[in-house]
Amino acid sequence: MKRIFIFILFAFPLLLAAQNGVNRAFSFLELSNSSRLTALGSNMAAIHDNDVSLVLANPSLISDSMHTDLAINYTDYFAGINYAFATYSHSFDKIGSFAASLQYLNYGKFNETDVYGNSLGEFSAYDMALIVGWGRLLHPGFSIGANAKFIYSDMYKQQASGVAFDVAGSYFNDKNYFCVTLAARNAGRQLNTYTVGVAEPLPFDLQLGVSKRLLHVPLRISVLAHHLQKWDIRYNNPEDATIDPLTGLAVEERKMAAFSDKLMRHFIIGAELAPSKTFSLRVGYNYQRRKELSVDTRLSTVGISWGFGLRIKKLYFSYARSAYHLAGSPNVITLTTSIGDFLK
Repeated sequence: MKRIFIFILFAFPLLLAAQNGVNRAFSFLELSNSSRLTALGSNMAAIHDNDVSLVLANPSLISDSMHTDLAINYTDYFAGINYAFATYSHSFDKIGSFAASLQYLNYGKFNETDVYGNSLGEFSAYDMALIVGWGRLLHPGFSIGANAKFIYSDMYKQQASGVAFDVAGSYFNDKNYFCVTLAARNAGRQLNTYTVGVAEPLPFDLQLGVSKRLLHVPLRISVLAHHLQKWDIRYNNPEDATIDPLTGLAVEERKMAAFSDKLMRHFIIGAELAPSKTFSLRVGYNYQRRKELSVDTRLSTVGISWGFGLRIKKLYFSYARSAYHLAGSPNVITLTTSIGDFLK
């Protein structure tokens, strides 16, 4: 069983390399489910410190140390869109540790009209997923995990459903505050499509995350490499081309500049400073987001995210704000606690 799992972890993602594209179904699965992840600029992290809010993105972190832990997350997104997540972890002897999560995104209410503009009422749209995760320690310092996702999407008169899977493996050294994770996320397919006979790929992502906390300074550096299954993940926007004023032709991009740009779009860098066990500050930088969503005449802080975490007795409160565009920055709030602490 262990050999089969490891084979799937390393070989199966390579078979899905062609699935990464612009038109993908259930893209809400790529959203960050934790204010900690949002503050670090990413949607997955290799941080082994028993944070249950990270396991939806990295099931190999699920362990018995999270038994009865609960995380609830809410994000005030753009244009009246809201999404929320809830994760609960429970461990069973000889079987392993599990985490159940509910992921829900509400697009708000819309006015329906006929061709003449007459109001016909209101309608709403939403995406949701029920996730069951499992994690197990195979050997001191090495753990594996997997998520099974059952997805449903309701876009008024169009509905779709699907299944997706995550598999991940982590190596960690708690003595040296080091962790590395290889994860294949959102591998799956649609069961029912929005349009009959038109199947769309899911947002598959092969990721490699690394984190290291300095031994004598309470600072942790995190790096996430994403979409490793595809080299060029740039969005081809004709408006970005530089035009020669004399010839009127597009100026060819220098090879070294193109290589550097393609490489950097795969990396997200974050840092977390924790001067005490009850407080931490976080910041992140997402190069791809800045390149794709910033406005040339006003770059502002697009691509930069920040946040903090604060423990108040039995509750851990986290807040994050991520600059996506000049139009606004979503606010993300996460509450984490252990139900077992209240039952003692």
